[in-house]
Amino acid sequence: MITVTASAAQQIQHSAKESGISDAILRIAIKRIEDGSFHYAMGFDDAISSSDLRFENSGIQLVISEASKPLAENMTLDYVELDNGEKNFIFLNPNDKNCAPSTQD
Repeated sequence: MITVTASAAQQIQHSAKESGISDAILRIAIKRIEDGSFHYAMGFDDAISSSDLRFENSGIQLVISEASKPLAENMTLDYVELDNGEKNFIFLNPNDKNCAPSTQD
């Protein structure tokens, strides 16, 4: 479903610890917008409904809504250094037409 890289997992755990959150559950939400591209959101959540999908990857507890499931298939969440030197989470999603595979070796 969703792969969390080691770098992303480490940053998620760090963020949870700094926020004083134990047993953190990360919600990822994906919505297709009018132009066909995807809008991503994520954050810690403790309001899990019975229709949400829960799973674990790289030691991170994840939850997504049933509506986000088809948009999240085979997606990877990574934490990388961008060209400007800033570090940020990125979503590598083969379902998103705007997602370009990395050309770095």
